[in-house]
Amino acid sequence: MSNIEIIKGAFDTQLELKDASVVAGFPSPADDYSHETLDFNRDYIRHPEATFYGKITGLSMKDAGLLPGDRVIIDRAVEPHDGSIVVAWWDGGFTTKFLDLTHRKDGYIELRPANDDFPVFKVTDPENFEIWGTVIHMIRTFEKV
Repeated sequence: MSNIEIIKGAFDTQLELKDASVVAGFPSPADDYSHETLDFNRDYIRHPEATFYGKITGLSMKDAGLLPGDRVIIDRAVEPHDGSIVVAWWDGGFTTKFLDLTHRKDGYIELRPANDDFPVFKVTDPENFEIWGTVIHMIRTFEKV
């Protein structure tokens, strides 16, 4: 059932990188004077105490671009909405799916995969279910170094 591995991150270390623009043409002389930086913590982590990483381990969200080995940043302090990608605790394990709230008035919600080979989960028992966090960002590694 589980298609995500939850990993606690350490967000107290500053990671600052010089902005590396990708130029499609000739480089600009102004690039030598660029001072913009990317600070992972400042730019991507809003609630450090409520933020976790997840490692995607299955194919149920492949059509949303989440592939095995991808890392996601999960913020438990962000309130999900209809259509959010969430990490949910359901039926004894974690799963990553789209949250579908369109059936609330009928007494249930759905967790929808982004792969037609996987079933839609109809959640009717709130005792066996928790939206654990909202997926905010995805990180993909293209080459192992």
